[in-house]
Amino acid sequence: MKEDYLDIKTPEYVAIQFQIAGLGSRAAAFIIDQALLMLVNILSIVVLYFVMVGMEPLPVFLSHSSFPVAIVIIGLFIINWGYFFFFEFFSGGRTLGKKIVGIRVIQENGHSITLLASFIRNLIRLIDSLPTAYFLGIIMIFFHPKHKRLGDLVAGTIVVHERKAKKKKLTPIEKEINLRGLSQNNLLLDEWTLKSFTSKDWKLVSTYANRFTQLPLKERNQLTKQIADILLPKTGLDSAGKTERELEDMILIIYLILKDEWEFEL
Repeated sequence: MKEDYLDIKTPEYVAIQFQIAGLGSRAAAFIIDQALLMLVNILSIVVLYFVMVGMEPLPVFLSHSSFPVAIVIIGLFIINWGYFFFFEFFSGGRTLGKKIVGIRVIQENGHSITLLASFIRNLIRLIDSLPTAYFLGIIMIFFHPKHKRLGDLVAGTIVVHERKAKKKKLTPIEKEINLRGLSQNNLLLDEWTLKSFTSKDWKLVSTYANRFTQLPLKERNQLTKQIADILLPKTGLDSAGKTERELEDMILIIYLILKDEWEFEL
């Protein structure tokens, strides 16, 4: 089956792509939610029964047989409707069922669902459930190009699959830096010092870092000493008396710092 995608362009002109959740994943999430609600409903009725049995004789306002039933009906409605409303707004568009399946509700512009949208979407759920077993909602989701039910149309929402962050494969130099336990915090540079580095310095240190793991040891030591003599004075550090390993570490730390400043500017 062909997967449907939604492309959203942010105000910063960045394109974000979402995979739209179809009938299958939405039905699976709904079944899980309904199973949880059914368990809560049964427990609520059982608790209310034992509470009323323990209140003999019943208070005057509970003496009419229809009154307790009305309380149960109103209570169950609040639980069943409030469950979807509460979780979709306060849990980032995810009920427990949606979280398990890996889908969520968002606004059509890509933003998180708003309080009003969640309220409207779940209020219209009453119509989507007609005539029975969510027949209208199922038909709408199946035939709509963006798999929307009536509540989604009115509230301006859409159900999408969670965007899983792809694990970035580390480059050889990133592996080496991690292995050495280096980070930007190992060398604190003020703003004035940072501005003393030029694009030429960045090209020099980035070339060094990219070739670092490929260079023969002798050639690497020579290059390290040359670059250290150029860069370290700008940071106020002295290369004299430092071992090759210490110089390498300092240059790689400078590489990490300058990477944030220059990588996307060239």
